[in-house]
Amino acid sequence: MRNTIIAAAVAGLFGFTASAQEKLAVKGSDTVNAKLMPRFADAYRAAGNEVIFEIEDKGSSSAFTNLDAGTADIGASSREVKGEELEKFSAKGQELTEFVAAVDMIAVIVNEANGVDDLSLEDIEAIFTGEITDWSEVGGKPGPIGVYTRNETSGTYATFQKLAMSKRDYGSDTQKMEGNEQIATEVAGDKNGIGYVGKAYASKEGVKSVAVDGVEFSVENKASYAIARNLYYYTVGFPKGTAAAFLLWATQSPEASAIVEQSGFIPAN
Repeated sequence: MRNTIIAAAVAGLFGFTASAQEKLAVKGSDTVNAKLMPRFADAYRAAGNEVIFEIEDKGSSSAFTNLDAGTADIGASSREVKGEELEKFSAKGQELTEFVAAVDMIAVIVNEANGVDDLSLEDIEAIFTGEITDWSEVGGKPGPIGVYTRNETSGTYATFQKLAMSKRDYGSDTQKMEGNEQIATEVAGDKNGIGYVGKAYASKEGVKSVAVDGVEFSVENKASYAIARNLYYYTVGFPKGTAAAFLLWATQSPEASAIVEQSGFIPAN
């Protein structure tokens, strides 16, 4: 079982302040922890909270394995916890508490020299499942499509599979990358490349985001853009002490909301 905490209720649940030189282990999603969490850590410490952050970005699945092992205080995930993951905690008589960290839009990116500016969800599904293998099949110049994806431990990998691929398997020729930055770098260097990244990585030099079903990739279109998702924090039980104080700040404070926007995401509250 998991308890979902509405952001507005957090302040009423937790009245903690961080203790001096406390350690906070935040592990999981590359999308959250590679860019957003280091900025949070710097700002949180600058505000006078003497917390030592241990940040690890090995994918959303690692959020739950670390929470289960007791090696993380907070698990960061770019997808909802899976049923089989919840069962491991339930078997121990534990519950997970879920917080919405931010809203993210997954950009489908191509090389900036690519003439294709718009793809249908059907085209995207066919490309990433390996049914379409040449750009000429979707209105581009002839050339073999180089497909770059996240690896299987990534929450973005699973979310994209669900939202853009009808839960079908990825094509056998897709090249799996450890993080968003790696995908963006590969696509920027491959004139026939295509991949997907979180919103925070869509502005990398050398790539452009294509419209999906005619909807441009922009914050203004977040309600109608087909490939959008929540990002999450998870704790075992209700957080206490340092974890509670940080989550209160991260989900409620104007300072944190500003950092979410600066990092390329959309504040949840």
